[in-house]
Amino acid sequence: MPGNQLRFEDGAAYERMMGVWSRLVGEVFLDWVAPPPGLRWLDVGCGSGAFSELVSGRCAAAEIQGLDPSEAQLAYARSRPVGKIAQFHQGDALKLPFPDNRFDAAAMALVIFFVPDPAKAVGEMARVVVPGGIVAAYAWDRPGSPGGGVPTEPIQAELRAMGFAPPIPPSADAARIDALRALWTGAGIEAVETREIAVTRSFADFDEFWTTTASGASIAPFVAALSADLTEALKARVRARLPATGAGHITYAAHANAIKGRLPK
Repeated sequence: MPGNQLRFEDGAAYERMMGVWSRLVGEVFLDWVAPPPGLRWLDVGCGSGAFSELVSGRCAAAEIQGLDPSEAQLAYARSRPVGKIAQFHQGDALKLPFPDNRFDAAAMALVIFFVPDPAKAVGEMARVVVPGGIVAAYAWDRPGSPGGGVPTEPIQAELRAMGFAPPIPPSADAARIDALRALWTGAGIEAVETREIAVTRSFADFDEFWTTTASGASIAPFVAALSADLTEALKARVRARLPATGAGHITYAAHANAIKGRLPK
């Protein structure tokens, strides 16, 4: 089976699967953070630009800078409408290429569990934000968490039941509420608040759900490596797990943990 290294190199595929989920959570997240207009934003781990586009459309940002290690993802982000407003850079969350006190707000959208050293990444966000500025994030709860945090949980849960170990992010535990709070307070961030954000997505039928979800970068290589018989067995188990409505629609929920705080003035 494939190793546990997760790569996100196809911006369009990421957008079809995770970009939609990210926007569903991001809408609620930005309402909760309630930033004032006119801020200078940094989107750490911007990926396909889904969150940057939300910030552009909802926050009247004075500036948006995005950072991601994947040039393919950045190319997709630059092709979006937000690409005319934001600047997207290739870089590392553990060594942000910006000076101290550069931004009014820094956010990580569905990123912190992929960072090998979450504490260092949060410290870097705090470094580049002005005193009194916002540092915030949201991340899918750990795979296997009660209620099924990640959008791929219907497939992952049945893989685990079949005796497989699907890949998980390298810092999956960082997405727990208590872990997020410890990271933020450890970086000297104050007025820290946390919450869970639950969202629901619907698909026209099981085939649309399967095509979309099984193609997600976090699970596609693993599913693709299964034999035809195992794939059909997996699909049957997932289909039974997600009964369709009378119209054939598949609807289910995922949830993320969110955190926000401010730098001391």
